[in-house]
Amino acid sequence: MKQITFYLDFVSPYAYLAFEKLPQALMGLSYGVDYRPVLFAGLLKHHGQLGPAEIAPKRDWTYRQVLWHAHSQGIPMQLPAAHPFNPLSLLRLAIACAGADAGQSFGPGLANRHVCETIYRHVWRGGADAVDAQRLQALTQLLQPQRDPASAEVKAELKANTDEAIARGVFGVPTYAVDDRLFWGFDALPMLRAYLDGDAWFGGGAWEAARQLPEGASRKSKG
Repeated sequence: MKQITFYLDFVSPYAYLAFEKLPQALMGLSYGVDYRPVLFAGLLKHHGQLGPAEIAPKRDWTYRQVLWHAHSQGIPMQLPAAHPFNPLSLLRLAIACAGADAGQSFGPGLANRHVCETIYRHVWRGGADAVDAQRLQALTQLLQPQRDPASAEVKAELKANTDEAIARGVFGVPTYAVDDRLFWGFDALPMLRAYLDGDAWFGGGAWEAARQLPEGASRKSKG
């Protein structure tokens, strides 16, 4: 059985869509999933990137595309009242709830699917303010975290998750890590399924060849 690490941030609409679609996309396969919240902004900062919502025309397209994906896939979705927003409180809440379900044990920095689902739907269904103080309080009461989301321990685990993701080469969310391979994006779910299902393409050399392609030109400063 393959183990997938699902790197996610609740601010990402693509991560929401992927989270909702994952069980159906991988139906019939034997796998396990570790849900690991990370700070998407930390990934962007490390790699020197702007987020999709920080480029005006791309922002418009992103919202249109995710709403179309949701419509075409039958996934309920409404944009929150404002986006992007600071997701730290939600990420820390997810980690603070680790182990909340009876009979389940989660390692440092992990979150369970029920908690992630509840938070994702808090953000991406209903069109309300994702980080409104009263709504956050109600969400916290609903999830009943075992630890204080504002504790130094929980903050450190979120930072460790983000640092681990960067060390593995993660640059965006959602990313699914399996073995030594990373699959990025909502649209990578069919590719992930093919890998888990033993598609021979992954042993044919194309995966590694992509890394060896010479760079023909660069806009990076030479100074």
